[in-house]
Amino acid sequence: MAAMIPGHRLRVALMVVAVLLLGGCGGSDDDGAAKTGAGGTSTAAASSGPQLGPAFGSMTSLPGALDRPPPWSANQGDLQLRLRAIGLDPLTAEGQVVHIHQHLDVYANGKKVTIPANIGIGPQQAFISDLHTHDATGIMHVESPTQRSFSLGQFFAVWGVPLSAGCIGSVCEKGAKQLRAWVNGDEVTADPTRIVLDQHQEIVLSYGTQAQMPAPVPESYDFAAAGL
Repeated sequence: MAAMIPGHRLRVALMVVAVLLLGGCGGSDDDGAAKTGAGGTSTAAASSGPQLGPAFGSMTSLPGALDRPPPWSANQGDLQLRLRAIGLDPLTAEGQVVHIHQHLDVYANGKKVTIPANIGIGPQQAFISDLHTHDATGIMHVESPTQRSFSLGQFFAVWGVPLSAGCIGSVCEKGAKQLRAWVNGDEVTADPTRIVLDQHQEIVLSYGTQAQMPAPVPESYDFAAAGL
């Protein structure tokens, strides 16, 4: 017969087993979005809201950076140089290993800003980025040939519109004017470049006074109507 374990040792052993089991239980990812940052960087979940990765850093020195107030063009001219600068490869076709979509609304001083078509797509469609748009609806396409996650900061870097904790383009927080972010209706107080892109997110960025913020803040988007 096996030797009996003293009571206090048994309790310790059971606690260790419980910790190991809890550590091995992860939430399922039905949408197929990776839970690690680009290049394998770990992400952290906010208490509520999206996964958060590392802040992107300054974008003002990127080739062709649109460091000016809105509106902003698709900015295709220096796209290949920008992709190289941020460690993304120009692709000859859309990837299918990661294939997810988000919707982006941007407001500045109470006015909606157009998200142009063909962000992340080269002139004459000669190449395409993992992160891109096809039309001016605000739908973002994440289509990568490798399993990895992407951030909102990377999308704006591909676009060449500087984004940080307090600025978008060249408009920055000053006095009563703030830059605020929401995902699916929940406000994100962290640097918005840290937002990890996941399936069917409604992302809102708004610069201005409290009175200029969207009311109500968009919480969802009809992806089904768009065939997505």
